[in-house]
Amino acid sequence: MNLDKFKRQHHDILAHIAALRDLANAGVARNAEDIARRIVAMSSLIKLHLAVEDQALYPALQRGRDRRLADMGRQYQQEMASIAASYGAFAARWNTPRRLALHEEGFRRDANTVLRQVFERMRREDMTFYPRIVKALRWGE
Repeated sequence: MNLDKFKRQHHDILAHIAALRDLANAGVARNAEDIARRIVAMSSLIKLHLAVEDQALYPALQRGRDRRLADMGRQYQQEMASIAASYGAFAARWNTPRRLALHEEGFRRDANTVLRQVFERMRREDMTFYPRIVKALRWGE
């Protein structure tokens, strides 16, 4: 299984998060249109990433012979459900320039919470989960 696509998507999502942070630091109201546009773009990328994980990655792990890796995949998938729901609510709440301009502090609070969850989850996948998959593949599962 080639994880390059997943890693590239993580890189792109992290770039969106960094850009959102920079835009917010420069002023939420002043950058509301760019922030809203960035949230919409990132949402599409996250939806695609999650769909590929659910349709390809997790089922492949379940079919594999490494039961511990299959269990790990199941746990990651279950954990992601609540993070995805939080992100979905965040994106729906903050995808319009008007709402962003009117509620700067609310956006900052939500972004600090939700985007940190997304960031930390992807780092954990990159540093723990994906290397575990690669190791299992090297050993023939």
